[in-house]
Amino acid sequence: MAERSFVEEVKALRVGAGEVFSGEGILAVTKALLESGVAYVAGYQGAPISHLMDVLSDAQEILAEYGIRFENSASEATAAATLAASVNYPLRGAITFKATVGTNVASDALANLASGGVTGGALIIVGEDYGEGSSIMQERSHAFAMKSQMWLLDPRPNLPSIVQSVKDGFELSEASNTPVMLQMRIRSCHLHGQFVACDNRPPAFTVKDALENPTRDLSRIVLPPASFLHEREKVEQRWPAAIRFIQERQLNEFFAEDERDVGIALQGGSYNTVIRALQKLGLANVYGDSRIPLYVMNVAYPLVDDEFERFAQGKKAILIVEEGQPNFVEQNVAAILHQRDLRVSLHGKDFLPLAGDYNTATVLGGLRRFLTQTGVLEEKAADSSAVPVRLEGPASTAGVVQVANDWKGERIPLTVVASDALPPLQETVHARPPGLCTGCPERPIFTAVKLVERELGPHHYSADIGCHLFSILPPFNLGNTTMGYGLGGAAAAAFTVAPGSEPAKRRAIAVMGDGGFWHNGLTSGVANSVFNRSDNLTIIVDNNYSSATGGQDILSSRAPNPTRSTGHEIEDAVKGVGVKWVRTIKRTYDLKAMTDALREALTTSEPGPKVLIAQSECMLNRQRREKKMTRKALADGRRVVRERFGIDPDTCTGDHSCIRLSGCPSLSIRDNPDPLRRDPIATVVDSCVGCGNCGEVAHAAVLCPSFYRAQVICNPNYWDRLGQRLTDFIIGWFQRGDAKRRARYAL
Repeated sequence: MAERSFVEEVKALRVGAGEVFSGEGILAVTKALLESGVAYVAGYQGAPISHLMDVLSDAQEILAEYGIRFENSASEATAAATLAASVNYPLRGAITFKATVGTNVASDALANLASGGVTGGALIIVGEDYGEGSSIMQERSHAFAMKSQMWLLDPRPNLPSIVQSVKDGFELSEASNTPVMLQMRIRSCHLHGQFVACDNRPPAFTVKDALENPTRDLSRIVLPPASFLHEREKVEQRWPAAIRFIQERQLNEFFAEDERDVGIALQGGSYNTVIRALQKLGLANVYGDSRIPLYVMNVAYPLVDDEFERFAQGKKAILIVEEGQPNFVEQNVAAILHQRDLRVSLHGKDFLPLAGDYNTATVLGGLRRFLTQTGVLEEKAADSSAVPVRLEGPASTAGVVQVANDWKGERIPLTVVASDALPPLQETVHARPPGLCTGCPERPIFTAVKLVERELGPHHYSADIGCHLFSILPPFNLGNTTMGYGLGGAAAAAFTVAPGSEPAKRRAIAVMGDGGFWHNGLTSGVANSVFNRSDNLTIIVDNNYSSATGGQDILSSRAPNPTRSTGHEIEDAVKGVGVKWVRTIKRTYDLKAMTDALREALTTSEPGPKVLIAQSECMLNRQRREKKMTRKALADGRRVVRERFGIDPDTCTGDHSCIRLSGCPSLSIRDNPDPLRRDPIATVVDSCVGCGNCGEVAHAAVLCPSFYRAQVICNPNYWDRLGQRLTDFIIGWFQRGDAKRRARYAL
């Protein structure tokens, strides 16, 4: 069950030539693939392109009409290897996955693909997950494109540019016999817009044609001596062919080229941010017309020397806007200017941060400093019309700024006054770390680990990519390392005492999700542990879906899937590679069963790896499904029973151990109603989904009896009402008796 359904949206993919297509960036990419005559598409989900995989999955009926093969790949490496179909055949193929982790996983296949080259157009759509909102290490795809000599497209963030880049990417790939990477930043994936559509078209050469007419070209196989010739072919034939195509098709763009004697060179994906910053400085209008010359590199790699020479003519200074380190573009441009003896002052990281996401505030500060130094903006004394704003940078630069929106003069006045009136945000706003969802079935797993560690002491804990990675944060504070998707078990491989040595008193614990398990954890983690006779414990969190990437089905999903094979048990796979000690907990909310299984796994004398499979459906996906059913039942007037948990304020001691051992977002605190007690008491807010974990924690940790479970019945039937009246009568009888006794004692 995917996080979001695009069943209705994909209907727009049928629009024809001349019609206006409206939608999200990822829908536009799919439409562009259909218009490009793609023959096959594959990929692996991951932010920010998870929804692209969901769109393709929901659009399978349309894809099938044009004979297009679509595949949910087992990993990014599988997806990349799929592009081998374009090596010998004029098949247009596209794959998609998250960068840079997906690119790293796929690197072996991509490097071989780039070495031998392609005949058909091969497009790699990477979701660039760079910046503060990212969940991965901060790296860029640019380095990989340079290393393997693949061309990297980074289109301006608007639908016409994105759609055109998809089409140009296929043609550039075919013109230069090189796979092409199309970088989709998170803002590009989720922006909305319009473009004039073309007709969808079937592939000129199909997978069926390839199967019936097999072709072999020994020179394309990465094997000496051909592999030695591939490197020369890249620089002597493919690169010049790519440069010619880029120049002839004018893939890069010039704006306001001769407007001033200073200019800004930027990658296409940063265009909107730069234009917005220029608007703030009065140097661009709301329509995006710039008063500063711009060279927009929709092709981030390779750079075109002739175009840079053209842009540098008549300029005294150029600013390179390029996120992250190393500053590949700036270094390359410096070499171009030097080789062509162009006397231009080159700037970049001296005005902009060395690392981090270039949001509008960051770019605004850098542009302001650059344009002030080059004389475009002029500093003046402050006046009464100055407007206070927050400036990025040290406290000494914080101040008051006024920028005149003057389109006639050549110099724009800038007012700066030193001020420390506004404190840094980190000093006034509390950090809100990410955490597990309300009712998450993984929460009791980590609670059980903490309870067992109370008895057995702390253990080395190898974390993994996925929702369970949140266990490293409070209140669980578990996790020593995380090495990659499905590599939790592999990261604990070294933690086994050498044969013949005295056994260790404790075992290492590794964790991975079901998505990571099928991605590569089965071989790199579990099978590796069997082969090397590891004595560690691996916990496999089986919550029915690849939950962290949006709820996509995987091999072990239990829901039937009309287009995929599901229902394959993880336990069977684990036993199949030789694990002897395997336990499956069918309901993770059973905290006693979880703690007992963990205790046994960490204390048993049985040799070899131990695997504990903890099963419960992802609560977020479950709620998406059940809430729809509940709303329909309520609208139909049917009886609906919902469970909720609560805390008796008279019994709660204010210890809050339930919160510290659970961390559920529905557990909070409120003022104590007892005037004789000061400690705030725990409370359960309305977001509770009735999973029961908080009550289980309270019982297992022997905390307090203050938790109670209640049933909320909507549209009650006769027996519900009769039962409620009987309950009210019995409780009322006891309450009246208690009131009489109190009155008697009061006398």
